Amino acid sequence: MRCLTGMANDDKVIRNLIAVLRDGEKGFADIGEHLKHPEHRSFFLEESRVRGAYALDLERHVNRVSDAEIHETGTAAGALHRAWGDLKAKLGGDDHALLETAEQGEDAAKKAYQDALADVAISDTVRALIAQQSEHVQRSHDLVRDFRNASKV
Repeated sequence: MRCLTGMANDDKVIRNLIAVLRDGEKGFADIGEHLKHPEHRSFFLEESRVRGAYALDLERHVNRVSDAEIHETGTAAGALHRAWGDLKAKLGGDDHALLETAEQGEDAAKKAYQDALADVAISDTVRALIAQQSEHVQRSHDLVRDFRNASKV
């Protein structure tokens, strides 16, 4: 049986990632609705669903291993970032400006996963789960960056 300190640390790391994933879920959906390029729009709307599924996977893990039931909704910083992206869209922001905003959000998600994986106190089970998600987040970040770079032309 794991010690309570390790479980508490897993819970803290997971709660942070769930909040980041919920930010991404909302952010990808919001920006996706405003993108003009059909491939980008499709990717963003699908990625919103992926982030929601990842958050749900983490919530289920916590609910299985502890008495705490969690349901994170996102962070204040994420809400502010989405509001900024929404303002850009309403002011006629082109796809490039929206993709820049999305890449900034992906930078934050990538860092959250790197920080979580650097935490030596998390359990092997949690590490394996978030490592898989981290790889996807990195690929998503790179694709958003590539979309942004291509939209400059």
